[in-house]
Amino acid sequence: MRSVFLSAVLLFVFILGKLGYEQIFHHEKIVSKAKNLWQRDFKLAGERGRILTKDGAEIAVDVPSTSVIVVPAMIQDPTSTAQILSEILVCDADDLYQKLSNRVSTQKLQPEGRNISEEQSQKIIEADLEGVILVQDSKRYYPKGNYLAQVLGFSGIDNQGLAGLELEYDEYLASKAGDLKIGFDAKGHLLEMDEEVIAKGKGMNIVLTIDDTIQSIMERELNNVMLRYAPTQAMAIAMDPNTGAILGMASKPDFDPNHYQQASQEIINRNLPIWMSFEPGSTFKAMTFASALEENLFDMHTDTYFDKGYEMVEGARIKSWKAGGHGLQTFLQVLENSSNPGFVEIGRRLGLDLLYDYVTAFGFGKKTGIDLPGESSGIMFEKEAMGPVEQATVAFGQGLSVTALQLVRAFSAVVNGGTLYQPYIVDAIVNPLNDEVIEQFLPQASKQVLSGETTLKMQEALESVVANGGGRNAYMEGYKIGGKTGTAQKAVNGVYLSNEYILSFLSAAPIDDPKIVIFVAVDSPQNDVQYGGTVVAPVVRNMYEDILNYLKVEKVSEQLPKKTTWLDPIMIEVPSFIGLSQEECVFQGLTMEFVGEGNTVLEQYPQAGTVVNEGGKVMVILG
Repeated sequence: MRSVFLSAVLLFVFILGKLGYEQIFHHEKIVSKAKNLWQRDFKLAGERGRILTKDGAEIAVDVPSTSVIVVPAMIQDPTSTAQILSEILVCDADDLYQKLSNRVSTQKLQPEGRNISEEQSQKIIEADLEGVILVQDSKRYYPKGNYLAQVLGFSGIDNQGLAGLELEYDEYLASKAGDLKIGFDAKGHLLEMDEEVIAKGKGMNIVLTIDDTIQSIMERELNNVMLRYAPTQAMAIAMDPNTGAILGMASKPDFDPNHYQQASQEIINRNLPIWMSFEPGSTFKAMTFASALEENLFDMHTDTYFDKGYEMVEGARIKSWKAGGHGLQTFLQVLENSSNPGFVEIGRRLGLDLLYDYVTAFGFGKKTGIDLPGESSGIMFEKEAMGPVEQATVAFGQGLSVTALQLVRAFSAVVNGGTLYQPYIVDAIVNPLNDEVIEQFLPQASKQVLSGETTLKMQEALESVVANGGGRNAYMEGYKIGGKTGTAQKAVNGVYLSNEYILSFLSAAPIDDPKIVIFVAVDSPQNDVQYGGTVVAPVVRNMYEDILNYLKVEKVSEQLPKKTTWLDPIMIEVPSFIGLSQEECVFQGLTMEFVGEGNTVLEQYPQAGTVVNEGGKVMVILG
C-alpha cells in the first residue's frame, strides 16, 4: 500500500511539474493552438493591382465592397434566415437554405452574397440576423466602361484574371488575401476576445504603353463608324513605329467589363487587331513594293508598266479593278492606282524565292509575340505549295491571311528605316507601395528588313498615294500623311462572298518622320460605296486631325499637292480678319458669322491659314 501511495504521489508531482513547465515555458505556443481552435477565419480580399495608361489614367482599379459570410452553428432558424436573406439578395431561398445548413464553421455566400450594394448591406444590418456577418471585400471596377474592353479583359468574382491583360498578367496583379479572425465557442457563440486581423496584400500595378488621348480618339471614331455604316465589326490599332509600343487598340462591337456577364463570349474573346485574320488586300502592296525597291528591280519614277486591264497567269485571268486598265504607268503610279496586274509583274520580277523570303522576313505567317492572349498567327502558304498563281496573288495581298497587328508591325518597318520591332503593350510593372519600377519593358528590334534608302523612297511613294491615289480622302493640308488603302473580298470556308468586303487603310504620319502608324478596318459596311479610300480613309483623317495636334506635330508649308477631281470640294485658305472692321470682313466662298458688340475684329475661328471647304463658316469676334 505504501509503494502504491508513493507511486501515485510521484506521478501526481510529475504531472504538476509537466503542467507548470508547459504553462511557463510554452505559454505562447499553447495559447496559439487554443486560438486556432476558437477562432474562425473570414477571408478579406486583397487589393488587386491597378492598370494605368502611360499618361496615368486609371482604367482598372479595385474598389471597396461588402460581402456576406454565415456561421451555420449560430443560426437558430435557417428557414427564416434563408427567406429573409433571399428577399434582400434577390436569390432562391431553397438554395440559400442548403448553404445555411452546411456543417462547416463559416461559409461565404457566393455569388449572391459577394459585392452587395450599400442598400442591401443596410437591410441586412437592420434585419439583425444571428450568424450572418458582413465583411469588407473588394471588387474590380473599370472607370471608363467599354474603353479598351477586349484588351483589358476582366477578373472574376474571386478577383482572378479571366481574360485579356487581367489574365495575361494575373501573377503580377493578383494579391494575397487577408484574414479576419473572430472567436467562437463550440456551440457557435461569440467569445469575449479581441478580433485579430491579418493584413491583406496588394498586387503590382501595370502601366501600359496605351496613350489615353489616342485611345479615346480611336474609340470615338470607331463608334461613329458603327453608327453610320452598321458594319459587322470594326477595328483600329495604333503603334509607335520607332519602338513597337502599342498606343491604341480597339474592337467593335465591344462590352463593359463591369458587366461582362451580359456580353457574349464571341465579343469578349475577340480582340480583333490580334485575333482576326483576313486577306489584307491592297494594304499588303506596300510591303511588296518596298521589297522590290530593296532589290532595285525598277526605278519607280522612270520605269513603266502598261496595264491593259488584266494579266494571264497559267490560264488564270487576274483583272484590274478599273475596266480596261490604267494604261501606261510608272511603277509609282502602279502603287498609286493599286493596279493588281502591275503587282503581278512586280511579283514576277521578285521571283518566288525572294517574294517568300520578304513575306516571312516582315513577320507574316507567325505570331508577333505581343504580351496579350489570343493572338493569331495568320495563314501563309508553304513555299513548296506556291505556284505561279499563288505567287501572283500574294504579291497584291490575296491568298494569304494576316492580322492587323502583323500589318502595322510590317508597315512600321517600311517607314521607320527598315527595322522590325517586337510589339508590346505593357510599359512597366510598378510596386504600389512606393511606385518603384519592378520591371521596365524596353523596345526590342527583331531584325533589319529594309535599308534606310528604301525607306526614304517608300515614304515618298506612300505620301504620293495619299496625294494622288486611292488615299486622297485622308489628305490633310499641312501634314504629310502616307498610306495605302485596301478593299479585300471576304472569304468564308474558301469561298469569296459577293458584296462582302473588308475595307481598310494603313497609314503613318508625318510620313517623313513617322510618329504613329494607324490601321483601321471595317468589315462589311452598309450604306456606302465599298472602297477603303471612300469609307475608311476619312475616318483615319479624322483621327489624325486630333492626334497630330495632340502630339504637337508642326504643320509644314511644303508637301505634295493633292490631285483633285471634279468630285472634290473646293478648298479655301482662311485669311486674317483681325483688326478689320465688320464691313471689311468679306471673302468670296466663306460664310461669316459675327459675335459680340463693336466694329473691330478681335479674334477669329478658325485662325488665319486654316484650309476649309468652300462655303465654310468663319466666326468673327467683334469688340
